[in-house]
Amino acid sequence: MTQVRLPALNRVILTGRLTRDPEVRYTPAGHAVSSLSLAVNRPYKDAAGAWQEETCFVTVVAWDRQAESAGEQLKKGSALLVEGRLTSRSWETPEGQKRQVVEIRAERLQFLDRQEETETTGGIAHLPEDPAGGTELPF
Repeated sequence: MTQVRLPALNRVILTGRLTRDPEVRYTPAGHAVSSLSLAVNRPYKDAAGAWQEETCFVTVVAWDRQAESAGEQLKKGSALLVEGRLTSRSWETPEGQKRQVVEIRAERLQFLDRQEETETTGGIAHLPEDPAGGTELPF
């Protein structure tokens, strides 16, 4: 069998909503870290043709300034885009059981909720109306 050289690619991009408020902790070295629980929905049609929704719950770990910003600006239900990479870690419980978890190490967080738009228009941006009857474009 021929050796196949695989490229080193570990990239994840997800959008979803937080299932709980972010909690920011600090390491002994002073680095901020936050674990975010993200619910990612996938709509699909079942065999009968009815729409169903599958939800996947993912843990996202943010560090330093991103962790602090998440703690300051996000809350349960906030919409979030996460770009990062998969990481895994394992440990042993005090009872001797081995545990392992796969998480997303956030490299970029984009907050999708806009405070001012959500409060005034329910998250929908409206363009100003042109007196001539058209829509005035802001550029």
